[in-house]
Amino acid sequence: MNWKFSLKKKQVGEKPKKSRTREWLDAILFALVVSTIFRGLLFSAYAIPSGSMEGTLLTGDYLFVSKISYGPRMAFTPVQIPFTEPKIFSGKMKTYWDGIQLPYFRLPGLSEPKKGDIIVFNKPEEADPSYNLPVDMRTNLIKRCQATPGDILTIRNGQVFINGKKAPNAPKAQTSYTVVTNGDPINPQVLNDLKIEVIQQLTDNSYAMIIPTDNLNTFKNYSNIKSVAPQIEPAGTYDEFVFPHNEKFKWNQDNFGPLVMPKKGMTIPLNDSTLTLYRRAIELYENNKVQTQNQTILINGKPTSTYTFKMNYYWMMGDNRHNSLDSRFWGYVPEDHIVGKAMITWMSSDSTGTILNKIRWSRILKPIK
Repeated sequence: MNWKFSLKKKQVGEKPKKSRTREWLDAILFALVVSTIFRGLLFSAYAIPSGSMEGTLLTGDYLFVSKISYGPRMAFTPVQIPFTEPKIFSGKMKTYWDGIQLPYFRLPGLSEPKKGDIIVFNKPEEADPSYNLPVDMRTNLIKRCQATPGDILTIRNGQVFINGKKAPNAPKAQTSYTVVTNGDPINPQVLNDLKIEVIQQLTDNSYAMIIPTDNLNTFKNYSNIKSVAPQIEPAGTYDEFVFPHNEKFKWNQDNFGPLVMPKKGMTIPLNDSTLTLYRRAIELYENNKVQTQNQTILINGKPTSTYTFKMNYYWMMGDNRHNSLDSRFWGYVPEDHIVGKAMITWMSSDSTGTILNKIRWSRILKPIK
């Protein structure tokens, strides 16, 4: 009898076929790894939650932020749940473990932050010990860079000057004005069309308003508008909420400085005045213990008369000058807080719009500048 067997022999080195479940798990893992690398090293998406950058950026804009522009910053806190906010459930639960903290390190980038760039960074105010937050878990903010390391920044009557020269204002910048009418009411549709925000009614016929620069002349020409004057805090008026929060420096949001931006390798003499201006950088951002004993300044327990900075620092301000909490209030931004450069608005939605006009189609894929 001629017996024939049709059983195939297993090839040497042949791998067993993956189950469908295993294939799905591998695909999900691959997608997570790729998206984590993309988000961590190349680009991230951010939403604009407030009006501090109006009218350059609007509340409801969704942005792509380039991390390769200034070099991807490596995570300080490597143990965290991917694609989540640092705290969830109304801040009751952390999505990270800060038991491991890595030193600051940034890969090479395409350029350095420049004056005029719109930059996403972690909120420096949250470096205060009371917040107890690692650098990369602090709130993300977005502002325009006004001064870079070594620059001398001054604000005179609301105008920024860098190294004694007038700095260019943002094309869509806006600020607040005192508006006086002839007593006739202002048509609400006019305010809506010109994107004017009424902050406060001061008297029967005067108002505080935020007016976009592009629409200022149009608004002034209405027959019931008698005068429109910028609201400016006078020079020499001390504002306790403005950096450095010390009466030695009678500064306010419209008249400020001069202040030199700290630069890596720059050495300053230490005295009462410089310590007032730079103690925050020396102590909180560069992790030194600062003490004063009589007339002696001690850093990490050692008497010293100078300090050399370890990092570069930047000055960030919102384009909506009188509706922005920025460097005027919490000081300069250290380089290790910088996340990336805002590049493009990929989506924009208006929460006040109807279903039919909720999407701002004119802002889709709009370059940011």
